[in-house]
Amino acid sequence: MNVTGQTAHARWRIDIDAEGHEIVSDEPANLGGADTGASPFALVLAGLASCTATTLRMYADRKNWAPVSIRVELELTLDGEERRIHRKVLVRGAPNAEGLGRLRDIVERTPVTLALKPGFEITTVLDAAPSAAEESLDEALEESFPASDPISPP
Repeated sequence: MNVTGQTAHARWRIDIDAEGHEIVSDEPANLGGADTGASPFALVLAGLASCTATTLRMYADRKNWAPVSIRVELELTLDGEERRIHRKVLVRGAPNAEGLGRLRDIVERTPVTLALKPGFEITTVLDAAPSAAEESLDEALEESFPASDPISPP
């Protein structure tokens, strides 16, 4: 694996070549950058999201589960010396509660998770995502019965 980073003309911009793939890193404007790319910590989170989703998808494929969709949401908190990552993983298509339980075990042992754990506290919530039909029903109910509609007395 080869990755190189090179300073650019813009103050905090770094042009990265990650195995032939061009990536731009920069700091946000409030930190003096031009916000032309992801911040260094956003790139760390991107690697964790990618590894998490890929590892779980590989497992689901090996188990021949019907199409599985995985969404990983990450939030980083930096508080002095404390570094915390909260990870929320939503899985659509896992066959049952036992399958979700197995994915909960695996998510804690993905390669990037293991690499980051010595420097970050990582908490994870992994749940089944609602099915597309359930989401459609929820949207239809919200349109039919908006929360702002007053309840009429009988």
